[in-house]
Amino acid sequence: MARAVCAVGMAVTLFGATACGGDTGAGATRPGTDEVAVIGSLYPMSWVAQRVAGSTTSVTTLTKPGAEPHDLELTPRQIVEVARADLIVYIKGLQPAVDQAIDQHAKDKAIDAASLVRTLPATGDTGHAEETGETSTVAGDDSDTGSDAGGERDPHVWLDPKRLATVATTVADRLAANDAGRAATYQANARVLGADLHALDRAFAAGLRACERQVMVTGHAAFAYLADRYGLTQVSVAGIDPQSEPSPARLAALTREIHRTGATTVFSETLVSPKVAQTLAREAGVRTATLDPVEGLPAGSKGDYLSIMRQNLRTLRTALGCS
Repeated sequence: MARAVCAVGMAVTLFGATACGGDTGAGATRPGTDEVAVIGSLYPMSWVAQRVAGSTTSVTTLTKPGAEPHDLELTPRQIVEVARADLIVYIKGLQPAVDQAIDQHAKDKAIDAASLVRTLPATGDTGHAEETGETSTVAGDDSDTGSDAGGERDPHVWLDPKRLATVATTVADRLAANDAGRAATYQANARVLGADLHALDRAFAAGLRACERQVMVTGHAAFAYLADRYGLTQVSVAGIDPQSEPSPARLAALTREIHRTGATTVFSETLVSPKVAQTLAREAGVRTATLDPVEGLPAGSKGDYLSIMRQNLRTLRTALGCS
């Protein structure tokens, strides 16, 4: 907490200096232009914002490639960028440092993507989680409006393409309100993006319709929305925070759950060490594969949200025995 307070204090000082001195920073509107300054707190939010904004607007991402977004700490200059931005797209509760900067400097300029769709509880539907001590999530109502009645929300809303399409529509509306001269472009871009996301949704629905297995054993509880949309069950090694370490008893319970369900694969992730997943797979006598929660891109990656999700679909079809 002391570090966060210090960073905010430094940012206020820096903000005053840059506002008077004309130093724009990476996320600020450039002097002498009418370019809208847009920030995404992590990759999937900045990807949506960039697709909607188009090539004429540069979108800044607060989480660097290769970094685990849950652990993000903002630099003073990044807090300045948040304060000076015209629009910030984020997910409240996922990155506390971002929440704090927005609460203090940008409340009226931020879109909480999770507030736009029906959210799931962070613990998911208990199912067999009572045995494993971890999350198990089953399919539910696919309505895309409204939020859960209360409690902590699962922040990983972007892993349902239809929910993400809803976010894109709101981003377009807000950009159009900020920049009326390009409103038609933003709306057109959002329609194209929405079509891409709905096509992805149809591909997942068709590809996962007829599978021998429905259980995904995942590295952390990031895939509840994907499970909710496509009739799968998530059993996770770690909770919402991928850095949490499971106990030996929990790993033993997960091994029993793998044997009970006939799961053939433990999924590891791109930005988190695969060691725990590999240990569990070895104990259970099954294989591992990578299922990407698309929280961020590895450094040097050439992929994007759509290509990564399509690879996820191919991986799931193999692991679940889909025809």
